[in-house]
Amino acid sequence: MQPESASYRGYHAYGYLEQGVDYADFKLADQIGRVPAYDGGLSAEQDERVGRILAENIAISLHEHAVVLPEDTGEIRAYNRTGRQRTAYEGLARSGLTAVFDNFMAGASCVTSENGWKWSDMIYALGFRLADLAKQDFLTHATTVADIRAAKRDGRVALVAGLESSTMIENELDRLDMLYGFGVRQMGIAYSQANQLGGGLAEPTNRMKPDEVIRACAERGGVIGLEAAPHTTLSDRHKSHSLESVMDHFVYCVDLVGIDHVTFGPDTMFGDHVGVHNTYAGNYGHKQDPAPEHPRVAYVDGLENPAENFTNIVGWLVRHDYSDDEIAKVIGGNTLRVLEHVW
Repeated sequence: MQPESASYRGYHAYGYLEQGVDYADFKLADQIGRVPAYDGGLSAEQDERVGRILAENIAISLHEHAVVLPEDTGEIRAYNRTGRQRTAYEGLARSGLTAVFDNFMAGASCVTSENGWKWSDMIYALGFRLADLAKQDFLTHATTVADIRAAKRDGRVALVAGLESSTMIENELDRLDMLYGFGVRQMGIAYSQANQLGGGLAEPTNRMKPDEVIRACAERGGVIGLEAAPHTTLSDRHKSHSLESVMDHFVYCVDLVGIDHVTFGPDTMFGDHVGVHNTYAGNYGHKQDPAPEHPRVAYVDGLENPAENFTNIVGWLVRHDYSDDEIAKVIGGNTLRVLEHVW
């Protein structure tokens, strides 16, 4: 992780309300130090270079859930049912990120239905957290590239509101305009179950993309964000899911389409991600991709939460002799190029 941002003044989620009176009280997971720190094997000089690269360049995580979960995973459903997931200000202040695409735990926002993805649930998730964002001055709600650049200039972190699926749109296309008006700037087509726009992971749709899809994305100038949700980006070389197995996918994609089309969206949160998968196994159930035999892990070592992810990613790239320019591309430059074209 990086030193705490000088712009962070200690704000905690819903600090303008009285906990236990205005909203339900839960003991939350630690944002810093929940699991042992990752040892990337860097020298002091390499560690200094990591900090310099993150300080000098725009770093964008293309997919995260920047919220804190309850310490007790048995309380996750009750916590999410309140609609008031807590933004992880403290953790993000140690991340070294310029911007984070936050996907708002949307499928787990089971406020009005245990099955999730309802329109009203999305409004709860967006409304509560964006209201909280407006009460502090460290995180800024970004809706333009200019907002991301301003966050870098001002030493703040830009939060881009996103949703992992368009299920809640149903057949009401006007809802896309409504979400845009609420400040959403990224949306997936489908997640677990199919909807009117596409097939989900429960259907014959692999989570990991084949070469032809990756090449097609690159040919159109796009960028592939590598994820690290537990037990997904596995590899034959590193069967226990960790930063090393994720970086095997990075090397593969760079060799396939070039370094201008690869970035990172680790898909992490502050708390027990494996516990979330266990809690919502019925909601998130999907067909298992072909994958190497692998042990189950309690967490992905090196990519456990948004506070540590990009420090460890840059550390790996430094240790493997990537240049400053190459690192700048894959931690944010490639994403920024695409955003300037599509936003």
